[in-house]
Amino acid sequence: MDERISVQLNLTTIKENIHQACLRSNRNPDEIKVVAVTKYVSVERTEEAISCGIVHFGENRDEGLLEKWNHLSNEAVWHFIGSLQTKKVKKIIDKVSYIHSLDRISLAEEIHKRATQPVKCFIQVNVSGEESKHGLEPEEVAGFVKDLSPFTNIELVGLMTMAPYTEDEKLLRTCFRDLKDLQENIKAMNLSYAPCTELSMGMSNDYMIAIEEGATFIRIGSALVGSEQ
Repeated sequence: MDERISVQLNLTTIKENIHQACLRSNRNPDEIKVVAVTKYVSVERTEEAISCGIVHFGENRDEGLLEKWNHLSNEAVWHFIGSLQTKKVKKIIDKVSYIHSLDRISLAEEIHKRATQPVKCFIQVNVSGEESKHGLEPEEVAGFVKDLSPFTNIELVGLMTMAPYTEDEKLLRTCFRDLKDLQENIKAMNLSYAPCTELSMGMSNDYMIAIEEGATFIRIGSALVGSEQ
C-alpha cells in the first residue's frame, strides 16, 4: 500500500468495513478495538495516526516500542504484539498496557517479577498448527491457565492467534472460530485472574472475517498506517 495515503482515509475505510462486518454478525462496532501496528513506520507516521484519534498501538520488537514510547508515551496505549524474549521483559514491562504473546511459564514468571502492577496479557495460541508460528497448542491452554494462578501481576484478558496468510476463507473462519470456542471455555472456568473476555485476532488481510467470528482486538498495520520500508 502507498504510504502516502493518509491515515485518516485508511481509518475511514477500516471503520466502514468494521461497521459492515458487525452488521453481518449482529455485533456492536464499539466492541472492536483497532490496534495500529507501527513496526514498519516512523514516529512521524505514528503521530499522524494519533492525530486521527487512534489510541491503541502495537509493536513487535523492543527497539521499535522504546523509540516510539520515548517520543509519544503519554499519547497512546501500547501493546507488545510480537514474540517476547524473557530477557527483554524488563525493557518494556513498565511501558506497555497489553502483552499479546504470553506462551510459556518462564515468561509469566519474568512478567510477574518485573511488573509493578498487573499487566493485561493474552495467551498466544497456535490454532493453525503451522510450524512457523509461535504459541501454545490449543489442548495445552487450559492447563497453562491454571499454572498462571501464582502470578498475581498477570491478568489473563484473552487469547491471541495469527491465522495463516491465505485467501481461503473457510480455513480462516475455522481458525478464528476455534479460538473463540477456546476463549469461551477458559472464560467458563471463572478464574478471577483469567476473565478471558477478549480475542486478539485479525490483521490487514482478514480482520473483517475475524470480527465476524468474535474478535475484539484487531491488529492492523499496512491497511492503516502503510509501510515505509
